[in-house]
Amino acid sequence: MPRSASTWLTTVSRQLSSHFNAWTVLTVAVALIVALPVLVVLLHIFMPTNGIWHHLASTVLGRYLANTLFLVVTVGLGTAMIGTGTAWLVVMCRFPGSRIFEWALLLPLAVPTYVIAYAYTDFLQYSGPLQTWLREIFGWSHGDYYFPSIRSLGGAATLITLVLYPYVYLLARAAFLEQSVCVLDVGRTLGRGPWRLFTSVAVPLARPAIVGGVSLALMETLNEFGAVQFFGVDTFTTGIYRTWFGMGEQVAAAQLAACLLLFVIVFVLLERWSRGQRKYFHTSSRYQRLPEYQLAGWRAQGAFIACAIPVLIGFLLPCALLAHLAIQKGDALFGTRFLDFAWNSLTLAALASMVAVSLALILSYGVRLHPSPITRTATRIAAMGYAIPGSVVAVGILIPFAWLDDTINSFLSEHYGFVAGLIFSGSAFILVYAYVVRFLAVSFNTVEASLGKVTPTMDAAARTLGQTAGGTLRRVHTPIMRGSLLAAGILVFVDVMKELPATIILRPFNFDTLAVRAHNLASDERLAEASTSSLAIVAVGILPVILLSMAMSRSRPGSGKTGRKDKDL
Repeated sequence: MPRSASTWLTTVSRQLSSHFNAWTVLTVAVALIVALPVLVVLLHIFMPTNGIWHHLASTVLGRYLANTLFLVVTVGLGTAMIGTGTAWLVVMCRFPGSRIFEWALLLPLAVPTYVIAYAYTDFLQYSGPLQTWLREIFGWSHGDYYFPSIRSLGGAATLITLVLYPYVYLLARAAFLEQSVCVLDVGRTLGRGPWRLFTSVAVPLARPAIVGGVSLALMETLNEFGAVQFFGVDTFTTGIYRTWFGMGEQVAAAQLAACLLLFVIVFVLLERWSRGQRKYFHTSSRYQRLPEYQLAGWRAQGAFIACAIPVLIGFLLPCALLAHLAIQKGDALFGTRFLDFAWNSLTLAALASMVAVSLALILSYGVRLHPSPITRTATRIAAMGYAIPGSVVAVGILIPFAWLDDTINSFLSEHYGFVAGLIFSGSAFILVYAYVVRFLAVSFNTVEASLGKVTPTMDAAARTLGQTAGGTLRRVHTPIMRGSLLAAGILVFVDVMKELPATIILRPFNFDTLAVRAHNLASDERLAEASTSSLAIVAVGILPVILLSMAMSRSRPGSGKTGRKDKDL
């Protein structure tokens, strides 16, 4: 072979090896496996719709768009303000009840939006306890007073905000806990008080985490079905369900789901464009105890009220209403059957959270090592399952796995004379796979935001000390990101506990969860009986939320149990 040709082949092989190394192949392979249902749904975009889009555009599409935009803007602003503000208060300030609020502010995350909608509808409707009490006190009758309807677009936006703000709170709190004291000290030396330190230093440094939390809240808002359907609010999600299952137009429904993807893509691109070339690294290894501002007087009272209102309205009051209904007339099957429901829910949530966090760590680290267009595109597509309704994801999973089961059974029947049955589509495996596809973005956004704050000099230092890429991830990055990894696990765990549409479609025969039981009863207008399952969902999710919240508080480097200031690392 001529020398020039040999040199050219060597150069090409080196370029290919630099782009397609082991981590790149692993990242792309994981992303493709997770993105399979999304790709199946996206393939429907290019199929004809037989004029159904013209019908939708002339009738309901405008209402879908207007209501969805209103919910997105309202919930986005509300969750950002409540989540970020309360996170800063519990991390940096000390006031009566601040230690309790550290974990109590997470509790609304354990309440499904459809459950809180049922509870407040029963409480605030005309025949409910509140309006009945007001009429008895003031002697009013029908038409003598005005009472805002909870079953409205504004009511839906308010309740969704109160349930979803913990997404922002959890990630913002983890970001504030991981911030270096050195940066805050510099801000104080420049004359910034607590408020300016919060707005001009802490919030900009925590921006990736805050944006990640808001993104999760917005994607959950775009996918919300139970509450908006119960309130009679038409959104893209209810339109997808109505088009797919009511009109039988699967192609048009998939195209509506693609519009949801467009919402998410535009939001992510706008945020990254506004961020520009700014990075958010910690360049110091100093992790002393964070300064604590002792609040007194009206400041302490204001901080207490600001933290108490979300917990009261988003958790305590609806749980009290559900408990009252459960005591009056609970589920007749309460007992040993509920142990099965709770075990099914807990097992699925634990498995899905561990798998999702592990895959998110692989994907985000793969992009960090080799940020090529291939890895970036693959991971973004894999993380878009959260923007597609659960039932659409379920259908996207059923199509390839049903084909795979049929192919395996045909092969076994032809060559060995027996049929194995529904190996994949009839087992709990497909449920865990659906949860990972659905909620990978939850863990990926959290892990990516935390990993992005680790300065690349740590990678270089670890490699010079003989560590491989995997060793650097295991011994350097993972301990630093421990708090964020726990936060990602919490989010996925609680989301799986509440997930409903995909579970109903994909669950194996005679395999029910607490969410399925609550939905089946509530859909039959048996709200009092559904309250038992709803409370069980909350009860199962409360303990891990509290324990992991406490673990997050201890995860900051330099936070010792003795309470003394740690020395510089």
